[in-house]
Amino acid sequence: MTPLDPSLVTASVPTGPLPALLASVTVDLDKSVLVQMALFGLLILLLDPLLFRPMLRLFALREQRTDGARAEARAMQERAAELLASYESEVARIKATASAERDALRRETAALEASMLAEARAAAELVLAQGRKRIDDDYAQVRDELQAKKDELVRGIGARVLGRELSS
Repeated sequence: MTPLDPSLVTASVPTGPLPALLASVTVDLDKSVLVQMALFGLLILLLDPLLFRPMLRLFALREQRTDGARAEARAMQERAAELLASYESEVARIKATASAERDALRRETAALEASMLAEARAAAELVLAQGRKRIDDDYAQVRDELQAKKDELVRGIGARVLGRELSS
């Protein structure tokens, strides 16, 4: 094929900067275009099983592994959330049990304290009653002794006051 005459191309195209650029491009359509197309087709046929399909399989495998890892991560997060919820519920249950036991121990301690105080009061009252009885007994004994010695004491005091011995 023979190239086109540039004067013919520029004569039919309007004038301006773009038409001048188009006028300088020449396209040769000859047998080399067919050879290049055949080489391109052959290259695609050869590279498809050798390069493109393995790469596409590799991309698909990577995507599958990524999706699998994401799904596994999601499952692990859900499991962690379940474990956290069960942990928190167990902690709440243990706190409630501990609180109930603490309250029971407080009640038991208060009852024990009250019984110990009652025993101490009873013992103190017993000691006080024994002390009062002893004082009353000592008082009665001293009174009886003084009553018995009354006549003798009256004579002794009278003799000192009068300065002489009293006769009975």
